[in-house]
Amino acid sequence: MINAVLIDDEELTLQYMTSKLTKLGTINIIKTFTNAQDFLNDMKRLHFDVIFLDIEMPGMNGLELATRIHEWNPAIYIVFVTAHRDYAIQAFDLGSIDYLVKPILTPRLEKTIKRIQTHMQTSAQRALPKQSITPSLKVECFDEFVTYHHDEPVKWKTTKTKELFAFFMTHLHTHVNRDTIIDLLWPGHDYHKAKIQLHTSISYLRKTLDSLDYSQALTFSNQSYALELDDFQCDAIEFEQMMDQHPVVTQQNIQAFEQTVQQYRGGYMERNSYEWATIKAQSIHQKLLQLLQSMIDYFTTHKDLAKKQHYLHMLLTHNPYSDHTLQQLMRHYIEIGNRGDAVKVYKDFSTMLMKDIGISPDQVSQEIYTSIL
Repeated sequence: MINAVLIDDEELTLQYMTSKLTKLGTINIIKTFTNAQDFLNDMKRLHFDVIFLDIEMPGMNGLELATRIHEWNPAIYIVFVTAHRDYAIQAFDLGSIDYLVKPILTPRLEKTIKRIQTHMQTSAQRALPKQSITPSLKVECFDEFVTYHHDEPVKWKTTKTKELFAFFMTHLHTHVNRDTIIDLLWPGHDYHKAKIQLHTSISYLRKTLDSLDYSQALTFSNQSYALELDDFQCDAIEFEQMMDQHPVVTQQNIQAFEQTVQQYRGGYMERNSYEWATIKAQSIHQKLLQLLQSMIDYFTTHKDLAKKQHYLHMLLTHNPYSDHTLQQLMRHYIEIGNRGDAVKVYKDFSTMLMKDIGISPDQVSQEIYTSIL
């Protein structure tokens, strides 16, 4: 189903378009509006794929509104619906997917829907991980830092060589001053001794990279080192790229996001306890929490209660002291008539909070719990 929003200042036109689109069987009308400002007030709370937009409206016209929409989310498909042909060039310059002139016949509308479906399928395929030949080098950063070459674990000369490679992976394609590396990987050590250890570890790392067919990957200039690595897989890098390329959870990318969160098996290099990785670990963890909340909001809107519940539990697992997440989960159980589980999650949360931190759930959580009893 394609989720759609309709905007037209004529109520009869909205009723007519709603009727024709609903009869096609592939369109789900989320909401209709008679002016641009009402839509802008609700825009960020709506989950839709396409907007059917009139051009000539009082106040902000459809062309101006289309620009605002694409600034917010360029993935939204825009179909202009108008009684005039004069705006066609401007409409397509704004990246609209189609331009319909009233009165609209069913065969022409079907052609528009087919075009949208084709674009959505293409976008969904692009959002999924590429099914190409797997690179020989695979780096895992979540939970524990492990490197594989042709599916065999890489053997490091020393633990410091492994840590140095992990450091360069964290700062991939970035030159880092030699003294900065010494301060972070050999804190509190005598500078000259630490410098010798760095050079020794660099030598070991170069030899290991050469054996993996990545010669010349480690460069040095202006007293700084950089790892220039291509053609490899890394779970943390793929996670961040997915987040950066798709800032909004949509029907086109939700499947890819579900695959993405499964890669997060633990914190960034958590088991290695590298102090210099703490900031990176916190950043990725925060991105995970934001993504899970966006997915929960998506499944709430689409009334997929099973997945909403699943990702609420996942969010609480990764953010165990969050009253806000607890409250969402309790309200979800109340909504589906499962008060017993609402009580259980509250009691488990309350017990853990008191044991670990010595505090009770906040007032809102307690009020929800009291209302159940």
